[in-house]
Amino acid sequence: MRKIRLFCGGGFSTSLLVNKMKDYAASIGYDCLVDAHSYSQVEEFGKDADIVLLGPQIKYEMNNIKAKLGEGVKVEAIDMKAYGLMDGKAVIEHVKDVLGD
Repeated sequence: MRKIRLFCGGGFSTSLLVNKMKDYAASIGYDCLVDAHSYSQVEEFGKDADIVLLGPQIKYEMNNIKAKLGEGVKVEAIDMKAYGLMDGKAVIEHVKDVLGD
């Protein structure tokens, strides 16, 4: 099971996207845990993730987050268009590409 952790300013705006991602993942049989958290919780919840996805509003923190989590965790910014459209399919497909699934 893949662990996909989304982070944004407060963890709320990504919650809608999480539901869309879960729905799409279930429809294709992709075994994953998807959840959303506040940026302030990145060290607490990000270290055991397979991939950390950042909301567009905090993508400027990418280098800081990579440094905090180390090289074992992939860190990506969510595409602004996919985020704006709450396109769970596009985000899951990007995750699969990055992780080689």
